[in-house]
Amino acid sequence: MIVTVGPWWTVAPALGAAVGYAALAAGAARLGRRATTGIMLATLVLHGLALAVAFGTTPVRFGFAPTLSITAWLVLAIYAVETRLYPQLGTRWTLAGLGVPAVLLALLFPGTAYPTLASPWLPLHWALGFASYGLLGTAVAHGWLMQRTETAIRRGTIQPSPLPLLALERLTFRFVTGAFVLLTLTLAAGWTFTRLLQPTAGWITHKTVFTALSWAVLAVLLWGRWRWGWRGRTAVRMLYVAGALLLLAYVGSHFVLEVILRRGA
Repeated sequence: MIVTVGPWWTVAPALGAAVGYAALAAGAARLGRRATTGIMLATLVLHGLALAVAFGTTPVRFGFAPTLSITAWLVLAIYAVETRLYPQLGTRWTLAGLGVPAVLLALLFPGTAYPTLASPWLPLHWALGFASYGLLGTAVAHGWLMQRTETAIRRGTIQPSPLPLLALERLTFRFVTGAFVLLTLTLAAGWTFTRLLQPTAGWITHKTVFTALSWAVLAVLLWGRWRWGWRGRTAVRMLYVAGALLLLAYVGSHFVLEVILRRGA
């Protein structure tokens, strides 16, 4: 995969989004709530525009970096909406720092070109995968905050989130449940499209194996939560494992293909 940068109209929104994320990560603590909200909204619009321009080009390009960029946009967009619904979460925009490398990597590594789509339904499979990444990424971020809050309570120090621990825990598992449902649909769609388009092709690949493992970890976590009330460190560690496995499923495998082996999917 050769590093490439597109024309200025594709680069400008992405660079603007990267600057906005960096400003939020570095200076959100010194900004007022209104200023932070305004900057975040403008940054999300710029990032969304950059994604729309990237995926609106012909031929369509897809790879590990665009997937990371979309995941970052979804996680931060969900968090932006959530802070409006739950003001107790505060404006802890350190998380916005993750958007900077995600946006810049998508500029440098736009992915593999797909001159023709094997099926008009393929974008649906991609959309389900994006949504799975976004919801699981949001769940991981909440799990991290939940772990920090629990540690602060044990030590008697200032909590990183004024939101009660039990409320934060409920939010986290809502995202876990949503990610599990979407991941189930993603696996079902992938199997269906493969059977329809390539009946003789093997469905079991490194991507499906890691995705299925992530799905299994989430299934065990939700079962343990329902049956035995799992919470705390056990739940968060399992959530981290599920997130890491899903990251390896597509982003990790395509990073190896595109950057290390320098070839497409």
